[in-house]
Amino acid sequence: MQNSPLPSGDDAPAAARPADAPRGRVPRAEREQQMLDAAVLVFSRRGFHHANMDEIAELSGVSKPMVYAYLGTKEELFIACLRRESARLVAGLAAAADPTLPPDQQLWRGLKGFFEFVGAHRDGWSVLYRQARTQQPFSVEVAAMREAVVEVITDRLDGALRLEGRQVKPDDLTAMALTLVGASESLADWLADHPDEDPGRTATRLMNAVWLGADQLMRGVSWRPPA
Repeated sequence: MQNSPLPSGDDAPAAARPADAPRGRVPRAEREQQMLDAAVLVFSRRGFHHANMDEIAELSGVSKPMVYAYLGTKEELFIACLRRESARLVAGLAAAADPTLPPDQQLWRGLKGFFEFVGAHRDGWSVLYRQARTQQPFSVEVAAMREAVVEVITDRLDGALRLEGRQVKPDDLTAMALTLVGASESLADWLADHPDEDPGRTATRLMNAVWLGADQLMRGVSWRPPA
């Protein structure tokens, strides 16, 4: 079945439209970002296997040989998209952090930053979470991104607990971080499919689900299985 055309030219999303392609030489770094914007859009809508370099080049406003020259094969281009989107995500989480805030506000800011990223980069999230996680060699890139996010969350949880004068075993901290990341990923996948949903409201939903338990743990209260 023939793919329906994605928007191009004046109808393309601003992120994927070459702003000054007809007016002379565009700096390489800017041109690469335009190609990556277009590639993320095409990969998210078509999937890796059905995406083609002709469409990515057309949406970028450049020739197909230029895409190959700048970013390599389709596989290399997909990996470049993964790395850019994961770097954006980790940077967004780091920017949302403020270790001087109370623990609940630290967690809230982290969740809100995460869901705001997904809300602003739905195509990028589709590439990261849906297209790449089950396909080699792309799943390796996703695993590295996830590990980086877990490290950020673990560090934030550790800092919050220390503010409360408590210390938790490293394995318990990692388990808490993995639980948060897993729940966040599932809810983010839902958010990506609901463009009318507000990222802040989504963060509040998850905050309500996880904070009561986290707060209890910070106070030294834990559930134990029956003997």
